Amino acid sequence: QVHVVESGGRLVQAGGSLRLSCSASGINFSSYAMAWFRQAPGKEREFVAVIKYNGASTEYADSVKGRFTISRDNAKNTVYLQMNSLKPEDTALYYCAGGYGAIKSAQNEYLIWGQGTQVTVSS
Repeated sequence: QVHVVESGGRLVQAGGSLRLSCSASGINFSSYAMAWFRQAPGKEREFVAVIKYNGASTEYADSVKGRFTISRDNAKNTVYLQMNSLKPEDTALYYCAGGYGAIKSAQNEYLIWGQGTQVTVSS
């Protein structure tokens, strides 16, 4: 049974930092590209970042480039999102997702999803 769980979301002040974690079980984690998406209130879910199955490459949405860093530890079946210089517009429910191949921002290419962790940035 596949299980994907995000954690680390909380209320933080603008300019602060957070690290989100996503643990996955029931899959061959080291074969999956892993990504973070987010959904703000009243908006559609959007791509944030993706990391290749072996960690060799990453891609980011323009809105988070230079502030967020995605990384993974295949020995722990975990992917991370380090978020620095947070802004109120980063407030959203953050989702972890995984899939095969050279996938990027297309949500329908992702096979597994977590339930999300809430990040709220106060001004």
